[in-house]
Amino acid sequence: MNAIFPGSFDPLTKGHYDLIYRASRIMDHLTVAVMTNTSKKALFTTDEKVKIIKDAVAELNNVDVIAVEKGLTVDLAQKLNATVIIRGVRDTEDFEFEKKIANLNRKLNSEIETLLLSSSPEFEAISSSMIKEIAKFGGDVSQFVNPTVQHLIEEKINEKEN
Repeated sequence: MNAIFPGSFDPLTKGHYDLIYRASRIMDHLTVAVMTNTSKKALFTTDEKVKIIKDAVAELNNVDVIAVEKGLTVDLAQKLNATVIIRGVRDTEDFEFEKKIANLNRKLNSEIETLLLSSSPEFEAISSSMIKEIAKFGGDVSQFVNPTVQHLIEEKINEKEN
């Protein structure tokens, strides 16, 4: 069974990686789709995000990473012969939001299912937006992202300040 895991991944967190890893164990093939979220101001370019994720998942043989500039997630799933959309949920607010999207996607294409994976407890509080905010004010984000991502975040923030 093929699945896609869409998201903006700005930046890739330990929570994202945990979901990718767990989904890769369930699915025959998983495509991580780096999507553009027009409601968020990105810290990293799409190409940077793709490279970060590819490096992080290099040991997962059944995972690939692509960039998607625009389009509906269900259309992408159909194009990639994926029958499942993977989404992570941290809390009840995420669940309600993701449930609505899953129901809309089912109306758009009833052949594609959404699988909601609950965050591991140690990653429930992690969000990319919060990580960027903590880093902008000099906080330590090492417990939320891998060392490479932490270094890249620090570089980006220093670039913007100078």
